[in-house]
Amino acid sequence: MIFQILVIIQFDLISQIDEEIITLESSNPYTFNDIIDNLDDQEKQIVYGKLKFPEKSVKNKKYPLVIGVAGSLGWSDHHYEYLEMYRNMGIATFELNSFKSREIESTVGTQNTVTISAMILDAYTALKKLSYHPNIIKDKISITGWSLGGGVALFSAWLPLKNAIIKELKFNSHLAFYPPCFIEPEKINFSNSPIHILIGELDNWTPAEPCNDLFLKSKSSTNLGLTIFKNSHHSFDRDGPVIRDENAYNFTNCRFKLLENGDILMNYLNIPMSNSFLQKIGFAFCVTRGVDYGGNIIARKESFEFARKFMEQNLLF
Repeated sequence: MIFQILVIIQFDLISQIDEEIITLESSNPYTFNDIIDNLDDQEKQIVYGKLKFPEKSVKNKKYPLVIGVAGSLGWSDHHYEYLEMYRNMGIATFELNSFKSREIESTVGTQNTVTISAMILDAYTALKKLSYHPNIIKDKISITGWSLGGGVALFSAWLPLKNAIIKELKFNSHLAFYPPCFIEPEKINFSNSPIHILIGELDNWTPAEPCNDLFLKSKSSTNLGLTIFKNSHHSFDRDGPVIRDENAYNFTNCRFKLLENGDILMNYLNIPMSNSFLQKIGFAFCVTRGVDYGGNIIARKESFEFARKFMEQNLLF
């Protein structure tokens, strides 16, 4: 009897899984249009990420998954707190490393060395590969992201992009923290998966007003929700005070129209920002420098609780 117990314990330890480094073959599209009209001709790029499982996971079991995408500052402590929370709930997590894979630390003040288009493609490449992983439930894969990564979480639900990349799969749900809603789709054409935006009322990096406009325009045709936290800045879920970055782009006065073909137009001139030079021209019409970002104790607590319930509802039930 004692021998049988020891054998069972040893078997469980041998079959336990912890984490894996997953490599992906992605590309480097500069714009949404590059994905929609010219994806096959894009420069190839190897991207990697870290797949982690809940504690004491075993190889003969499948788990739901959250794919996480960091913002312009790269991965930070509060991002990892969310991923740890999900694993404690029994959900696997994938830390997508779009920046490190391209030997970039941050895109603050440039926003063109690693584009949101490339990161969306990275995310869908991860979705495709991980959906066939023996320990992942194929139809229970959600995406979440913060700031630039929030844009990935949001616009990965935009159907012209999604369908240009992959048609047979979709994300179960999309949770976007303070995304760039100032990229405004001319036509509301989003996935029917649950989508939710969390943003701060005082955000001057990626302002809340365009997110509210998107919510009002889309609420009759999509499953998109919005939470605006009062007295909160960008990165309200950080554990730290509000600080100022004088180099970061302030998009308060920007509204860029997004066409169905993926072109993002400059303010006023309506010229596509199809390369870094044209993007600089487009930014010159509306972008200023200097933003405030940092934690709000109440918003931080409420956002973690919302994220827990959102993933519980969409991935565990």
